[in-house]
Amino acid sequence: MTTEFVQYSLQGRIATIRIDDGKRNALSPQLLRAIYRALERAESDAAIVIITGRESVFSAGFDLAVMQRGGLDALRMLRAGYALTARVLAYPHPVIAACNGHALAMGVFLLLSADYVIGCRGDFKIAANEVALGLKMPRVAAAMLRHRLNPAAFQRAVTLSEYFDAESARNAGFFDEVVDPAELMPRAEAHAESLQALDQRAHTSSKRRIRAALIRRIRFSIPLDLLDAALTGLRRVRPR
Repeated sequence: MTTEFVQYSLQGRIATIRIDDGKRNALSPQLLRAIYRALERAESDAAIVIITGRESVFSAGFDLAVMQRGGLDALRMLRAGYALTARVLAYPHPVIAACNGHALAMGVFLLLSADYVIGCRGDFKIAANEVALGLKMPRVAAAMLRHRLNPAAFQRAVTLSEYFDAESARNAGFFDEVVDPAELMPRAEAHAESLQALDQRAHTSSKRRIRAALIRRIRFSIPLDLLDAALTGLRRVRPR
């Protein structure tokens, strides 16, 4: 299955979802729909998933052009993106995120919803930069950051929009490991192969048990975050 922005490939029980819009992998409404369809296909295939981006960028976050226009399209995009975190958190098989480079805002929250995150070395930035863009940190975003980051890094990421490089991102909790760029996909595929040995039913029930409160918090927070966005207006968002 291949769309304009997302490629889906299946090798045995391992599905690779590659996001590539030819630019910065901005999570537009069209791209988000394609990711959802790819996840549905992967679940139908009972596959372990690797989510990855394109050369030097995983995702720069939501499509700012859509946000700046505002209106229902922007709110629907936000809803789809925030809900995607819960979708990935509850996916019934292991999910590996292979981060090719830059990951910002919603791109970071998608990364952090995976079970295992592999970053790569290079001159890349990892940041939840909502405050730098002039936005209050959404509740969903804060929940995802708290889910993975150590307390001090969480505070700096949320309140100061700190930009992390690969090594500091690993120390903060964004990444589980860091490899050279050429090793990223081979490492992700090897790890996915090893995860096939897990009892998949036990994996599903265990991850959903320990994440139940987080998923409830995300689903409860989505309408509140959308209300905030509608009341404050999205057109004031600053360009990256």
